[in-house]
Amino acid sequence: MSRTILDVHILQTVPPSNINRDDTGAPKSAVYGGVRRSRVSSQAWKKATRNAFGELLDPAELGVRTKKVVDALTRRITARETSLTAEQVWPMAAEVIQVATGAKIETPARKTGAKGGKGDPRGEGASDTQAPQSSYLLFLSARQLDLLADLAIEGIAKKADPKVHLKDPEVKSRAKKAAATRHSVDIALFGRMVADNTDLNVDAAAQVAHALSVHSVDLEADYFTAVDDQNGDAEPGAGMIGTVDFNSATLYRYAAVDVDLLAANLDAGLTDDERTAGQAPEPVRRAVEAFVEAFTLSMPSGKINTFGNHTLPDAVVVKLRSARPISFVGAFERAVTREGTGDGHVRAACEALAAHVPAVEESFGAAADHTWIVRVGEQTEALAPLGEQVNLRELVGKVGDAVAERLGKRG
Repeated sequence: MSRTILDVHILQTVPPSNINRDDTGAPKSAVYGGVRRSRVSSQAWKKATRNAFGELLDPAELGVRTKKVVDALTRRITARETSLTAEQVWPMAAEVIQVATGAKIETPARKTGAKGGKGDPRGEGASDTQAPQSSYLLFLSARQLDLLADLAIEGIAKKADPKVHLKDPEVKSRAKKAAATRHSVDIALFGRMVADNTDLNVDAAAQVAHALSVHSVDLEADYFTAVDDQNGDAEPGAGMIGTVDFNSATLYRYAAVDVDLLAANLDAGLTDDERTAGQAPEPVRRAVEAFVEAFTLSMPSGKINTFGNHTLPDAVVVKLRSARPISFVGAFERAVTREGTGDGHVRAACEALAAHVPAVEESFGAAADHTWIVRVGEQTEALAPLGEQVNLRELVGKVGDAVAERLGKRG
């Protein structure tokens, strides 16, 4: 059966930076092709992409991933029922979340020195109350939280005991269904795992690779000092000294979106009337367009204030396929080298990619149905023959149109 797959390939140069660091504080790295490469984890770029969704999508289309899910649900309830306090809502909200997700919900233990704990100058009796929390991160959509808020408000209005209210078979069924359907765009794209209730797991429609530099890298360190502004002439020297590790790299970034799975995830639990009101495949179009734009323009925020590494891609290649996704990282298995030429790495990376793509597609009979290219400057010219050249705004629109057309034909 024909599939709809989007492959996104990006070449992006990042100057001295530390956008994704390991447990020692150094930029992450990996050995590929026998040499050490700069690496940015998939999690880091997925989080940056999710953050960028906030400027591209309505909040109602997004979700929240947090342990403080009772607090998130409580805010929705008190916004609608303004006479209720958070403390009045917490017991019902906690029970609703626990029944809906199967997650363990409990009040977090206070750390020493926290308000009301040991070390609080007001004494232990001065404790500020806290909302119960889940034992691990839960990812719920805005629409799921709204439906769970409905259930909680019903129980509170009846002055029902939370456990008694949620033991009602109909209420319990509604709670479970609310958490399992009407997924947000970010849940549909990046998936969800609930350890205590596998029925709530959502397979991710998007796969994001670890970004790798196309060349070998060396770890460098910035030695810095800070002067105490209040020191006088008789007090020379630094008030603070330290080091920050960094590197610079031209990265190959790759992501794939299974549009069919994305459509199924977004469709979960909708009624026929809701599907008609949503004018399918418009929700999928919006999700795809948001992903392409957000993934292209996003940047992980690690040490961004220190290095100001706000770059944009040098080249973006998007391919629409009817079969499996294909990464072209193999173009850089042999590290690009430009030492002594003064020509940088972008031109050589584009040349390597331009040679690799047609070779792979021809050898495996894996030609794309369509290819769009956004590129900057003459150093990316080698990529021009690969497909239709567009700017970013045109790319987003054309990809959205192509996806909508594909899904529309399937009905």
